[in-house]
Amino acid sequence: MKFAVLSDIHSNVFALEAVIADAQKHSVDLMVNLGDILYGPIAPKATYDLLMQYEMVTICGNQDRQIFEADAEEIASNPTMKFIIDDLGDEPIAWMKSLPFDAQLSPDVYLCHGTPDSDLIYLLENVELGYARLRADSDIIKLLKGQRSQLICCGHTHTPRTVSLTTGQTIINPGSVGLQAYTDDEPTVHSMENYTSMASYSIVEKAGDDWNIEQVRVPYDVELAVAECEKRDRLDWVHFLRTGRRM
Repeated sequence: MKFAVLSDIHSNVFALEAVIADAQKHSVDLMVNLGDILYGPIAPKATYDLLMQYEMVTICGNQDRQIFEADAEEIASNPTMKFIIDDLGDEPIAWMKSLPFDAQLSPDVYLCHGTPDSDLIYLLENVELGYARLRADSDIIKLLKGQRSQLICCGHTHTPRTVSLTTGQTIINPGSVGLQAYTDDEPTVHSMENYTSMASYSIVEKAGDDWNIEQVRVPYDVELAVAECEKRDRLDWVHFLRTGRRM
């Protein structure tokens, strides 16, 4: 089995187009999508329309949930959320509601957005100091809550990593298709930075009892995404997209 792992598209249809085209060049058998798909000031509906052209195993991310759980007060107070809701319409929102929290792709492969029991917790990174540091092996194993799959695919942090555990398991984060830096205030104020504008995803192939894992960077026309963010006065996203760095 050879498959592509995508995560954290964040409405960036331009990056998604480039990643899908690259994955097809590698003749993958399957694409999986780890969530945080349509939240962003770029092109939510166009992103949804593109995804509907392909068969993917897709799970829900925390910001997918944020969209379909948004109440009138949040929509009114968040111009980006209002744009997303207005742009999407009913069908994509219903689709997001139907997505599972996680998925067992095969006996050997498990998919989650954050951790096996939370879409808000970073599985691999500790951000207490305001930036990402790899968690201790024992801390990652605790967060797995008994999940024993040989290969675990997670997203959420936008940070590409391949981590081998003392349990013999491997965890991969494919990074983000659509957003290479951000700042958040939960669980504490921190920033994620990839120092590049290029889109990110992973290619995974079973090789006997092991896995060949390739972390892939794909260039795309970033200025197309930037132009959409400028229309919505999201200058923070403009900076994140162009530089892959925090403000």
